Amino acid sequence: MHLIIQGIDIENHDLRSLAKLSGADQIQRITGQAFRLLNVEQNKDIAPYCANASLDYAFVDGTKQLSNFGLIAMDMDSTLLAIETIDEIADMHNIKPQVASITLSTMRGEIGFAESLKRRTALLEGLHQDALQKVYDERVRLNPGAEKMLKCVKTAGLKTMVISGGFTFFTDRIKTKLGLNYSAANTIEISDNRITGKVTGKIIDAGGKAEALRHMRDELGLKREQIIAIGDGANDLKMMAEAGISIAYHAKPIVQEKATYRINHVGLDGVVNLFG
Repeated sequence: MHLIIQGIDIENHDLRSLAKLSGADQIQRITGQAFRLLNVEQNKDIAPYCANASLDYAFVDGTKQLSNFGLIAMDMDSTLLAIETIDEIADMHNIKPQVASITLSTMRGEIGFAESLKRRTALLEGLHQDALQKVYDERVRLNPGAEKMLKCVKTAGLKTMVISGGFTFFTDRIKTKLGLNYSAANTIEISDNRITGKVTGKIIDAGGKAEALRHMRDELGLKREQIIAIGDGANDLKMMAEAGISIAYHAKPIVQEKATYRINHVGLDGVVNLFG
């Protein structure tokens, strides 16, 4: 068992203290923000120490290599992207508070996703479809470390997939921009160049995300243990449960409780640092 320590600013004395707590026999530098402590034992004092020092930690199987996996699936909004796309559309048209409050309740697991999506999309009724392109052009930005993570997983031979409860308008463009292999999302209805306020087809909610991941896993002939899934909200939990490794990225408490690993202080490139 190895202990991976990651943080924006890792002090030498913290590494020494963590090595002592875990019984590590060696400290390896992965990057300036990531270190691997070898041959450790799990210790209940590690978690509070890292929380106090603003460090991410993960006990990992030292034999696990990134190339052992076949597919990495990511949520889009607030995971792969640093924004909530629906909120940004709303912000451009002065209805963000109403939409954002529904989004937050959904992420906390207080209301069902399908109902939430219907309510938020209804608030967009009448907007010109150019509003979607304007958000993509002016607001969409990746979370830190996203491109580095994707480069590493592709080099290791993994397929890549974005699974979103948002709109295909954005996932299609993100898929092309980043060279992702697969995508799944909801389709917003457009009529006479204007948003109708409706979603067409079956809504991809928490269950839909899980179904999309299972479908791709089966199509690729992979086992559950060969899947990595990354998310941040309650709507991602069922999808993450379909993966051998689930990672909560700057996530809500309920997601952090359920995930295999948690990343709260570093970027998405922290995902690849977990594996040899």
